[in-house]
Amino acid sequence: MLRSISRWLPALAVLMLTGCTSMPDSARGHFEARAVKVDGETAYYQVFVPAASARTPGSLPVVLFLHGSGERGGDGVKQTHAGLGPYLRAHAADFPALAVFPQVPGREEWSGRNNRVALAALDAAIAEFGADPARQYLTGMSMGGYGSWNIALDDPRRFAAIVPVCGAVLAPRAVRPTLFVEQVAHEADPYATIAQRLRNTPIWIFHGALDDVVPPADDRRLHTAFQAAGARDVRYTEYPDGNHNAWDATYADPAMWAWLFAQKR
Repeated sequence: MLRSISRWLPALAVLMLTGCTSMPDSARGHFEARAVKVDGETAYYQVFVPAASARTPGSLPVVLFLHGSGERGGDGVKQTHAGLGPYLRAHAADFPALAVFPQVPGREEWSGRNNRVALAALDAAIAEFGADPARQYLTGMSMGGYGSWNIALDDPRRFAAIVPVCGAVLAPRAVRPTLFVEQVAHEADPYATIAQRLRNTPIWIFHGALDDVVPPADDRRLHTAFQAAGARDVRYTEYPDGNHNAWDATYADPAMWAWLFAQKR
């Protein structure tokens, strides 16, 4: 009996932390707890469901958000506590899109099974809530910025646009040897390879000029590589007084959201 109950404790914890989801308030956007099984293991994630009044007629956009290192865990909730999650709570009445929040277990990266979990959660949300496959968007911050490149490179034709925030391609191995964009790590010029593979995907990169956690050098090199590759719409914004937290300014920028939601595959 105790073994049976323990199987449900993670799901119960998610419901306790996020509130009951059986009777959502349709007047405001809200988070709903979900789970997906990948490689025989269950992973918990969150879905932000927009208010009915905030949705524009027609297709429902969907945003896949990849959190940073500080939000790793197994509770299925912490990933909504920094970055996009707080912005959505502050704009619960008017944010017009679905958003999917997978979570990486402690001390792991956005790679391998964790990327498959993210895409499985995205596919499940699209099917359940009727989102438009042609309006899938990808964004991530810090560790999730690295993950954005990893996941986008897995299928360059899937996302209508991506917004990597304060990420990079290759972290200093002495600092964190497991953090890098796997798809291009062994390329002679990983920046040029990314630019060639994603040159037809609209991308807007954001970084703080004073970032001392993930310095902006990689994002600057990426932007230069995209320009050299003749990318059709790749933008780079660097906040001159910004440190590592570039996400609050990015997600609060109406111009970014207007640009993002205008993209379609």
